[in-house]
Amino acid sequence: MLEKFIKDVDKGLSSYEKSIPSKYFYDKNGDELFIKIMHLPEYYVTRAELEIFKHQTKKIITALEINTKTYFQLIEFGAGDGLKTKELLRVLDKENYKFEYVPIDISQNALNSLQKKLSIELPNVSIKPKQGDYFEALKLLKDNHHPKVVFFLGSNIGNMTDETASKFIYRLGAFIYPNDKLFLGVDLIKPQSIVLPAYNDSQGITKDFNLNLLKRINCELDANFEINNFYHHPEYSEKEGVVRSYLVSTVEQNVSIKKIKKVYKFKKGEKILTEISRKYNDETINEMIKKTDFKIIGKLSDSKKYFSNYVLVKS
Repeated sequence: MLEKFIKDVDKGLSSYEKSIPSKYFYDKNGDELFIKIMHLPEYYVTRAELEIFKHQTKKIITALEINTKTYFQLIEFGAGDGLKTKELLRVLDKENYKFEYVPIDISQNALNSLQKKLSIELPNVSIKPKQGDYFEALKLLKDNHHPKVVFFLGSNIGNMTDETASKFIYRLGAFIYPNDKLFLGVDLIKPQSIVLPAYNDSQGITKDFNLNLLKRINCELDANFEINNFYHHPEYSEKEGVVRSYLVSTVEQNVSIKKIKKVYKFKKGEKILTEISRKYNDETINEMIKKTDFKIIGKLSDSKKYFSNYVLVKS
């Protein structure tokens, strides 16, 4: 993982338009900050999807076409603390569904915490956590032919460009079988007045989350980023439907990263792109899956129509 981190940071900071992949937000401190973000009044995303899981649990089960007689695997990409999924797990456990829960996450810390909590809250649920890359983990599951339901929640797919997201779903199709399902949670296109505060909250937690990326590079790659020489800056275009989060250099400066053995120059006002967050509608979802083996068979939305979970089936 360290070699990959080094490679990605070097590639991103060596580019004309600097960037760092958003997956590196999630060290122990990043995990804790994101949990705080999920509970912020401005951050509607988690609340909206959680509402679907709490109040439409039976509809989720029906839409996924699972039953108590057939053993299946419930695989979750980027499981985190499992807040929403636990709402479904409780019902599946109570109603004696036969299944195995496979949370996959880049953060071993998040997986350890989730496994510990589930062992107490839902001791009868079989949990097989896997740390690392989604597709590397799926390779280990491909050889069994149990029906699979893949959860990709929290609009995490929105951190990808449209082209990358389409390729991601196409690639997913190679690891599962016909009639397996993808339960895809996406944030819907909304006005700037609703969206932008979710990425720039009044308490500054999102700012700390973004700046923690530089702290992580300092710690793990022996860099000398001066954190106070950067500020958090999100931008959102409702017409485009994309939030972009940046760290902006406040001064002209040089940053040394010893484990890469390089010095990176920053101009005053130069941006590092740390995250994109795509917002969706039916048109963009259909465009995204047009060249894949998936088709939409269902959709559930929260009461405010802020968020939707699409049910896709592999043909």
